[in-house]
Amino acid sequence: MRAKITYIVTAAVLVFYFALVGSRGVLLIRTGTLITVTFGIAVLILPVIGLWFLWKNTQFVRRANQLAAELEAEGGLPVDELRRLPSGRIDRDSADEVFARRKAETEDAPDDWRTWFRLAVAYHDARDTPRARKAMQRAIALHDGRPVEV
Repeated sequence: MRAKITYIVTAAVLVFYFALVGSRGVLLIRTGTLITVTFGIAVLILPVIGLWFLWKNTQFVRRANQLAAELEAEGGLPVDELRRLPSGRIDRDSADEVFARRKAETEDAPDDWRTWFRLAVAYHDARDTPRARKAMQRAIALHDGRPVEV
């Protein structure tokens, strides 16, 4: 729940920032000189890119949460079997062991979105966020029946 609140607050701050930047871009365009219009258009591009990125990221998180809920209903969510350090952080060797099992499961059933979901969690636990995201994107695509990029 804490992560959801943090995400919502961050998204709201970003939308406010994009609106503020966008208004400055409009003011620059209204000035009417070649330089200010050019800068105004450039300034307006940044919020558009930011809003697109925020939208895509929100869709990704929403879809990943839907898969998690579906997997939980099936009783297939991965169990937290990781050892933790006294600080509460995940023990790296423990994460590597679980990752090796999840990778083998995925290699045995490469067309099952469930194995890709669990692999994404293992990547995340091993602190490999880019690969975790790619594995989750693959799980989402397989679940939705879309072609999977290799």
